[in-house]
Amino acid sequence: MHAGNKKDRIFRGNNPHIDVSVHNGVFDWQKVRSDGISFAILRAGYGRLASQKDEKFEQNYSGAKAAGIPVGAYWYSYAMSEDEARLEADVFLSVIKGKQFEFPVYYDVEEKKQFDLGKEKVSAIMRAFLERIEAAGYFVGLYGSASSLTTHTADDIKSCYTIWLAHWVNQTNYTGAYGIWQHSEKGSVDGINGNVDLDVGYKDFPTIIKGKGVNGYSKELNPPAPATEDGITVEVTVNGKKYSGKLNKA
Repeated sequence: MHAGNKKDRIFRGNNPHIDVSVHNGVFDWQKVRSDGISFAILRAGYGRLASQKDEKFEQNYSGAKAAGIPVGAYWYSYAMSEDEARLEADVFLSVIKGKQFEFPVYYDVEEKKQFDLGKEKVSAIMRAFLERIEAAGYFVGLYGSASSLTTHTADDIKSCYTIWLAHWVNQTNYTGAYGIWQHSEKGSVDGINGNVDLDVGYKDFPTIIKGKGVNGYSKELNPPAPATEDGITVEVTVNGKKYSGKLNKA
């Protein structure tokens, strides 16, 4: 196993996870699980063509699931316009169709040429993708560096969508809200040769996502109450609040 940085192995937080792609090669998901990794974000691909699907996405998805590791996914962007972002969203949807994700699916925007367009245009690109994915029934978020989130991402995006913060420091000074923090690119994990990105999660995304019935999950309904001679007691949930009562026979 790659020795890695001792500090990176110690600093994992309460909910450690990794994010991986074809660049991490083939590895042993069972060993990853035994090393304490509790969830993983998988690169599904990049760009706007179906041929740009990550070559290890299917293998990583099945391997993580078989090891009992909950997963999310992300799509790396090269879009230079809103139309191109929608094309990227459509191919992303085609790649993840039929799969279930316990963690959000993210849009990864980090190309310099995109930020050179300016905050207004790059934010429009982000919105085009995020809105498309959300409308298709997914819990979608944005991946970005502390710098890009501060200077090139509109406030409405950061307030409407969950953020996956990339800031490779011991203690981030980013003041915005975020659900996952990618704190290192030089982590060491059993089962993976070489460095791997390490992240810490701060939200119970599996409960949130399954409760909303998104990311390939159906919304869980309350089971029917048993009937009695006098009628039936029912319980329903509306806007997160539970109501119960008895329906009598007509």
